[in-house]
Amino acid sequence: MKIEDIIRGESKTVEFKEMPPQSSEKYTKTVIAFANTQGGMLVFGVADGSREIVGVDETTLFQTMDSITNAIIDSCEPQIVPEVEPCTLGGKTIIVVTVAPGALRPYHQKFKGKEAGTYIRVGATTRLASADKIKDLEMEGAKISWDELTCVGYAVTENAIEKLCNDLNARRRAMREHRHLAENLPMVTSTNLENWKVLKKTHDGYLASNAFVLLTSAYFPFSKTQCAVFKNNDRSVFLEKREYSGPLYEQIEDAVNFVLRNIRLGAKIEGVIRTEAYELPVEAIREMIVNAHCHRNLTDQSCVQVAIYDDRLEVTSPGGLYNGLTLEEALQGHSRLRNRAIANVFSQIGLIEAWGTGLQRIQNAAKENGLPEPEFIDMPESFRVILYRRPLHPPGISQPSLESLQRIGNGSVESQQRIGNRSVESRPIGDFELTDTQHKIAVMLSEEPKMTGALLAARLGIAPRNIEINIKKLKDRGVLLHHGPSKGGYWEVVK
Repeated sequence: MKIEDIIRGESKTVEFKEMPPQSSEKYTKTVIAFANTQGGMLVFGVADGSREIVGVDETTLFQTMDSITNAIIDSCEPQIVPEVEPCTLGGKTIIVVTVAPGALRPYHQKFKGKEAGTYIRVGATTRLASADKIKDLEMEGAKISWDELTCVGYAVTENAIEKLCNDLNARRRAMREHRHLAENLPMVTSTNLENWKVLKKTHDGYLASNAFVLLTSAYFPFSKTQCAVFKNNDRSVFLEKREYSGPLYEQIEDAVNFVLRNIRLGAKIEGVIRTEAYELPVEAIREMIVNAHCHRNLTDQSCVQVAIYDDRLEVTSPGGLYNGLTLEEALQGHSRLRNRAIANVFSQIGLIEAWGTGLQRIQNAAKENGLPEPEFIDMPESFRVILYRRPLHPPGISQPSLESLQRIGNGSVESQQRIGNRSVESRPIGDFELTDTQHKIAVMLSEEPKMTGALLAARLGIAPRNIEINIKKLKDRGVLLHHGPSKGGYWEVVK
């Protein structure tokens, strides 16, 4: 224990007590919470409010230490054996009780029982664990991966096995091409699915693991990816929302495409080549969504959520970091697999490139693209990754007004307009002038070519049908050109 630890105050892994209370129940709750989460230190002799080092009575120091040790050993189940030692700070003696993350979870107060006596650490506080959290702790303690368990009553068909193998093989081929691998990867068969614990063979067929169900169907109601675009920087106003279900790898693709449709597409120059580039790195977006599905708590009935705000992209997965893993360890490349079968399949098809590197890859992609440092938030019931967007108009640079853009029409052959990040040459296109609404649509689509009609309608405050009519007029007059499919393409302002 160092004086710097005292200055920083209480946290998820540090709690202060001025003196040992008469009842050991108060501090054994904290010990149990530490053992059920990421471990921690309980410090006696420091006032929790002022952080003043008051010390403990040195004449009874060793009796006090023995009393604390015995209370913890006798009160906790399974048994917790802490490290209890004296420490001198500021000329005074304190007692530091160090508790390691427990391997036999869930720990609870013996006299209260598991349901009423299991505690976890939430920030700098100790909280009673919910029923779902207790189930999660039980699986951690038993070293059981929920996705490897048999899904009782779920029928396995040959068609479902064949489709899964074909899908995985198609993604393996795509991975091979993306990584420029010379050798052919072996074909995925039902035998591979058995080895990966996705299927279990019996004398009369196959049993489905929960992983098989998650990879082939929309059977579980919680297995969804909820995606939304919000106005401004909070959740008060929806601009667009979608919900994707079905096989996990399809959900991931759909969610990634949703994000790409709803962020800005610009251009960058590499040498003499101009290429289109999204404002957020695609590899970071994909990594965020893959990690959310790979490491989520599948005993939690919540869904993975993908939220786009004006200033950031957030991906939230049910369940915090697994089995005592700390955020610092995760950022250093350590990994503890919550869903072993799914992680194995994701690795086989290239969704996971290297174990434990996901958060580092997101950080590196943000840095390489000149974005702010990503944020990682470990909460008791969820884990959130935040990737910050660049401002559309950086501080000190005013947004071009609509009035500053010349009207498109006769007499504008020589003019050059700067619309968003595009330089567009104006040409005579007949005896007409754009309406104010059409002008705004052209400006917004030049700045965000993948913007949907629903988003345009929401931001302009007009009916979606009005947007459709005006876009048709702009297309007919040659002002707008659409590239790609109707869903997932982008707009070009050509006149």
